[in-house]
Amino acid sequence: MTIRHAPYAEAVDFAIGLKPIAEAAWLEGGEADPAARKDPLYAARRDIVWGETPGSRPGQEEVLELVEAVCGPAPKTELPPLYAAARRVADDLVLMERGDEGWAVSAISLSAPTFFSVPEVLGRPLAQIHQPVNGFAERFLSRVVRIFDGLRPGLVLERRNWSVANSAEPFMPDAAPMRARIVAISGEAAGRELFIRVERQTLRRLPRTGGALFTIRVWLHPLDDLIGEPERLAAFARAWRTAPSDFRAYKRLELYDELVEAFLHRQGL
Repeated sequence: MTIRHAPYAEAVDFAIGLKPIAEAAWLEGGEADPAARKDPLYAARRDIVWGETPGSRPGQEEVLELVEAVCGPAPKTELPPLYAAARRVADDLVLMERGDEGWAVSAISLSAPTFFSVPEVLGRPLAQIHQPVNGFAERFLSRVVRIFDGLRPGLVLERRNWSVANSAEPFMPDAAPMRARIVAISGEAAGRELFIRVERQTLRRLPRTGGALFTIRVWLHPLDDLIGEPERLAAFARAWRTAPSDFRAYKRLELYDELVEAFLHRQGL
């Protein structure tokens, strides 16, 4: 298959990396029926995949309007507007609004989390959300706040990041059970059992209510897919071997070193 995103070919360190894209490129699609994946989670695990704060419904309604402009009218429902929007798209949707503590998560639909859950972020400001990222407050916080404050209607920003996981499951609120299975993977199987997990994120202003919509779309593909794209295979090898220590520690890349190196050596790298 053709690999959709390869951010490891562009940067191997923490970076804001936001760039403007055409409004028509905002949502990538790629999933025939997102509700079929999201609705069972909403029904069974609502406490970790959904949350809203009081007063967030006007912003949620505006998010639904943006999604309907792309996907067509949503069925009439009693669901919260943000979730009604989220079940139409492959992306997770995060409504950010400015309050006394700055920009904070006021509503969120999270069906493909990468090692976190709704209670960890709902109602919390940017600094708290990104606290696990080494050096975020010192290096990035003021810049991110300026980006949020300066968003203008019609501007869509995009960024991408990557990690490696031994699972093709998009829903991954807790990494521990997955990582406990690493020991069962052989070097020969690494190419098919290790996956590059890419998050494609977008940010845009809600012009009427003043909030911001943050979207997260997870793409997964096995390391074996790199074999058919030699330039990206080489880029991944460089990124893996030159990633800074804080990046490696945060992403827990050291857990996969032996397996990834076995895969790369089998490709002559």
